[in-house]
Amino acid sequence: MANLRYLLPSFRGLVAFEAAGRLGSFTRAGEELGMTQSAVSYSIKALEEEIGQSLFQRGHREVRLTVAGDRLHADVSRGLYQLADGITAVRTKPSDYVVTVSVSTAFATLWIAPRLQLMRTDLAGIELRLHTADRDLDIVAEDIPLGIRAGRPKDWPGYACDRFEVEEIIAVAAPSYLQIHGTPEQPRDLLEHHLAHLDEPYRYAATWKDWLRSAGVNGANKVRGSRANEYVAVLQMALDGDAVALGWRHLVGEFIRNGRLKQVTSHTFRTGNSYYVVWPKHKELDANSRIVRDWILQQNPGPLDSKPRQETDEARKLNVVQDGSRRKS
Repeated sequence: MANLRYLLPSFRGLVAFEAAGRLGSFTRAGEELGMTQSAVSYSIKALEEEIGQSLFQRGHREVRLTVAGDRLHADVSRGLYQLADGITAVRTKPSDYVVTVSVSTAFATLWIAPRLQLMRTDLAGIELRLHTADRDLDIVAEDIPLGIRAGRPKDWPGYACDRFEVEEIIAVAAPSYLQIHGTPEQPRDLLEHHLAHLDEPYRYAATWKDWLRSAGVNGANKVRGSRANEYVAVLQMALDGDAVALGWRHLVGEFIRNGRLKQVTSHTFRTGNSYYVVWPKHKELDANSRIVRDWILQQNPGPLDSKPRQETDEARKLNVVQDGSRRKS
């Protein structure tokens, strides 16, 4: 086996790189990590020299990932989350303030990560542990208090749940892709474009065929494209300018807001499913787990969703699963 000591760069540099890439700023990364801006810059410069690639385009007030940096950032983020998850899992006795949430890798990387700084502020005193897995775990059997699930309440008869987001899927592409290949105006135009396909091995996920048929277009089985069995990899193809990808609105909203992706065509596929925070129906949540659950539910529906907060709160009231009287939050 190859010696990892010589294969892997400095851990300090990787942590600084992950934070700076996610926040788009060496200064903000330093604030989050308790480092000075110059220390973050030095760590990343050392990482770039060790790798032999420039990872950031440095501007006056912000930094942007290069193509190589973009590709590496997804792997580093996923690897750091999995490492932290593994270390937490073997602790002899987790502290009372640790709250475990079962999530997909895509949700951890694309929904949780952009909110980490906000979570540290709002959930001070609570340590969030993300348990990522290829399959949706049985959180009752695994003794996990909370999970994020996509579907409908009837799919989880043993869980109570609150809805925090409806499933809406759009088509997205990087500006660099659109500059070279043109911007599709209608859903049928996508038949002539290179599409990124998700081959989800364990969970159901809508496909390009589903999306195009919902727009009244047939022939999706004949389109060109590339395939991956993980959504983070599919989205990376779009971010790299290689393909047009399906974008789950709550996961790609931040990329659209900061200009790294654009919605193409005005069509939105509404599957009828939603995303829920779930917990064991017959086990009372501890105080910190309730705080984490309620924090997730209080987040805005997404940067692209203009529904007022009142509507979201009402939807929660209508979709809560009960096992008797209404729970007290």
